[in-house]
Amino acid sequence: MRLKGKVAIITGGGTGIGKRIGERFLEEGAKVVFSDLSEEVSFVDNLGENAAYISADVSISQDVDNLVNSAIERFERVDIIVNNAGVGALGGTTDVTDEDWKKVIDVNLSGTMYGMRAAAKAMKEKGTQGSIINISSILGGVGFNGAIAYCASKGGVVQLTRAGAIDLAGDKIRVNAIAPGFISTDMTKDVLEQEDFKNLVLSSTPLGRVGDTEDIANSAVYLASDEAKYVTGSIIYVDGGWTAK
Repeated sequence: MRLKGKVAIITGGGTGIGKRIGERFLEEGAKVVFSDLSEEVSFVDNLGENAAYISADVSISQDVDNLVNSAIERFERVDIIVNNAGVGALGGTTDVTDEDWKKVIDVNLSGTMYGMRAAAKAMKEKGTQGSIINISSILGGVGFNGAIAYCASKGGVVQLTRAGAIDLAGDKIRVNAIAPGFISTDMTKDVLEQEDFKNLVLSSTPLGRVGDTEDIANSAVYLASDEAKYVTGSIIYVDGGWTAK
């Protein structure tokens, strides 16, 4: 088991990519704290004693601090955090609303920073050589019509990752990011059901398919494991070749 004895926190862990990452971590021997906005998530009750659920709003720094502290109370340490919680909003340069801009930046960018900060403090206090994994996006590296807030937030996550890797290298805490392409989840279901949009995605993806949550979870297992002990500050694109063009 590649993560045996490690404790992980997964934000946005109630559905989609976060849920599958947490499940894979459990399969690899980790103890996992799933976190999301809901007060409770029923599937966690069926995952055994090595799984827990703690509600948190990542856009509120105190919530994230409480999440990390509660995880330590439950499992005594934190070795891994996956800052996965995220939201999207439509809107380009001239029509994005203040409300949508603030929401996307607060959750995707500030929420990631709060998770990095809280986990890094906890790791440093215990001398843990941990792994911080941020979930960015291909849209953190390339532009996309009508998604200016999302692109800005995910580009910020890339730079948070690089700066954090440098900040924390002396403590042997690794910071990396995964940049998914279009992945089949509840968040993308509506747009991928639109024939024109799905055809655009498929024609822009050299491997010719939409990704699935397992594709992202497998990359997260690698970055969380000791196999990646010399990897920090990296952005791993899991996008079927979208950004290779």
